[in-house]
Amino acid sequence: MEAQVYIIDDDASVRRGLARLVREGGHAVESFATAEDFLATLPAAFTRPTCALVDLQMPGLGGLELQERLKSRPCPCSIVFVSGNGSIPATVRAMRGGAVTFLTKPIHDEDLLGAVAEGLEAHRRLLIDSLQVGEIHCRIASLTDRERETMARVITGMLNKQIAGQLDLAERTVKFHRAKVMEKMGVVSVADLVRICDQAGFAPAK
Repeated sequence: MEAQVYIIDDDASVRRGLARLVREGGHAVESFATAEDFLATLPAAFTRPTCALVDLQMPGLGGLELQERLKSRPCPCSIVFVSGNGSIPATVRAMRGGAVTFLTKPIHDEDLLGAVAEGLEAHRRLLIDSLQVGEIHCRIASLTDRERETMARVITGMLNKQIAGQLDLAERTVKFHRAKVMEKMGVVSVADLVRICDQAGFAPAK
């Protein structure tokens, strides 16, 4: 997937310098003077590895506020903050919010390109994980109601006999449902089933 880098900074000279460096690093780049302009152009969801270079302090919506807006989107892009006078509390807040790193102006070329590469790789992994979760949800949707009830108990470690008692079924019927669950979910062990159910947020039986 082709990567995309966005630069959001109210200083035109900074935007030009960062854009030149990012292009030399082999990435597509778009620049914006305000966070509002940036948000207005974005699609509903990111579909390719994306990293945003965001100034901390800008007129209107600031960098930290932009970070909060982006976090509400599916698979939010990575953020690298850049600032000439970032305070320690702001840096801590940015990092706790999931920022890749916080760079202080003037920025060394290798530090910037390294941060961009780290951000793009992190977002690439997030997109891949999201696709995997979507596939798991499709598999779960293919289960019958009884198979889902069985799976919710299998992932708690319950034995077939215990599941049969809870669902008021014959043990051989539970064995049948259990085999269909493993087949439809594409796993060969309970450990794998537990892992992908956890990844997809499928709740075990209480």
